Amino acid sequence: MNRYPDVEQHMQALYRSLSEKDRRRYAAVEAVKVGHGGISYVAKLFECDPETVRHGAEDLVQLPEDEAEGRVRKQGGPQAS
Repeated sequence: MNRYPDVEQHMQALYRSLSEKDRRRYAAVEAVKVGHGGISYVAKLFECDPETVRHGAEDLVQLPEDEAEGRVRKQGGPQAS
């Protein structure tokens, strides 16, 4: 990691600002740009599971026909009373 520290900081800030689904998609796009070893690199950079990156790649394939378009899940879960 730390191939490009300034760029990586911007990438991490952008990643944190996105919705859950957009995070997966962004991670997948960045992994493809890196090529071989991209999933591992991006998963470490964004501190996410490599499976999240793979799921994002699946999301990208389905973009034109996204059933959940326009729906964004709120961060956090239901609060226990």
